Amino acid sequence: MDDDTAAAPATAAAAVGCGVIGAGWIARLRLSGIDVRAYDPAPTALDVITQVHDNARLAWRELDLEPDDDAIGSLTMCATIDEAVAEADFIVESVPERLDLKHATLVAIDAASIPTAIIASSTSGFKPSVLAEPLTHPRRLVVGHPFNPVYLLPLVEVVGGADTADDVIECAMGLYRSLGMHPLRVRAEIDAHIADRLLEAVWREALWLVKDGIATTEEIDDSIRYGFGLRWAQMGLFETYRIAGGLGGMRHFISQFGECLSWPWTKLMDVPELTDELIDTIASQSDEQSGHLTVRELERIRDRNVAAMMLALERNEWGAGQVVAEMRQRGAVR
Repeated sequence: MDDDTAAAPATAAAAVGCGVIGAGWIARLRLSGIDVRAYDPAPTALDVITQVHDNARLAWRELDLEPDDDAIGSLTMCATIDEAVAEADFIVESVPERLDLKHATLVAIDAASIPTAIIASSTSGFKPSVLAEPLTHPRRLVVGHPFNPVYLLPLVEVVGGADTADDVIECAMGLYRSLGMHPLRVRAEIDAHIADRLLEAVWREALWLVKDGIATTEEIDDSIRYGFGLRWAQMGLFETYRIAGGLGGMRHFISQFGECLSWPWTKLMDVPELTDELIDTIASQSDEQSGHLTVRELERIRDRNVAAMMLALERNEWGAGQVVAEMRQRGAVR
């Protein structure tokens, strides 16, 4: 490890941008015993952080991983970026997905932070080399793209830019593991990384199904949550299709169903125009589907369901359950 790269797990972290994602990072860091200094100019930032933290504690309680009060890292709200990042060895940037705002924020972080600090952007779409263009120390910038809720879902996509040092990436991977996450190293820079590109394909097709009057938002969600979503939750895509190939495995599956790829089943190369009419249709169907519940109630239902699935997977020593087992083995319980 070079002298100008953080070598140890984070002991003090900073979070710049405290919306749903930034607040989720703060919750996971604090529940892992790490003190966090946070900055966000929004007057509601502390309220969001508090509500997300409360949800996170409930979720970790479902997993029987909730720490005692005295083991939870502290939170300090700061008036400036400089104040937040000055002494942090791990800095998470989670401001909105506007390149000008990302650049201005990262430049400020780069200038005010200690040379050994790792700077991790939560960006869901931008390549790290693009984000690092205006930085003085681009070698310490990585993308660490999480998934909502950050405090519960283990996956974090880790991407290095052209100037990112290999030891910085390795250090970041180790740090994420120490937070009870599953860091997935993305081999090359690509817009939207891996998971969001897959989600985008499903999202586009779903929009067409609504626009063409084939299915409602609830019917589409039912097709996922009662069907292939359960398979994906524990085996993903390729392993699921390997089983579908029977004793012949993946080779037989492709030979049997590969021809379908040339059939006009999807509209993935086209995007429906988001007209006011389509937006109204989607919004009204969504209101009918879930409008009787508040967002906070939906979040807690989601968290209980995800925690229950992760516990089941832990019992079977499989998938995301292995991350929970590792957290338990490290003593991350009350």
